[in-house]
Amino acid sequence: MSDYHPRRHDKEIVDEVEIARLLREGTFAVLALAKGDEPYIVTLSYGYDAAKECLYFHSAKAGAKLDFIRANPAACATIIEDKGYLPGECEHAYSSLVLRGKLEIVEGLEEKKHGLGVLLNHLEENPEPILKRNISSDSSYDKVIILRLAIASIAGKTYK
Repeated sequence: MSDYHPRRHDKEIVDEVEIARLLREGTFAVLALAKGDEPYIVTLSYGYDAAKECLYFHSAKAGAKLDFIRANPAACATIIEDKGYLPGECEHAYSSLVLRGKLEIVEGLEEKKHGLGVLLNHLEENPEPILKRNISSDSSYDKVIILRLAIASIAGKTYK
């Protein structure tokens, strides 16, 4: 997979601490997928697992994104920290990451549990009520799809 770097090196984010902060503080990623010559884009909430260098997502058991992933697991995602439009400058302040990697449908129960835990802990201050409401037993995991984006490369860019 090719590494993309911004044309303007003065805007490039190379600090691993800043990249990790953006991954930790972000809440959604825009995923780009392709099946043959047909593109597909979808925005999903995610959970970041720093130890495994991946993002976890949840999904319904059927739908276009799953068809695309099964046809071609290569994925590109972007995470954006929007710092707002700069009036009078015709500019926008932001930091963004472009991630490339392989998107997989998690099959094993233990990793499904782990992935959903990562996702809920990333997004929720108190994930326990959500787990109690939606996951009554191990068989509850059969009702949800957990996706894992194994990050192969990250390119970052920032302005102001």
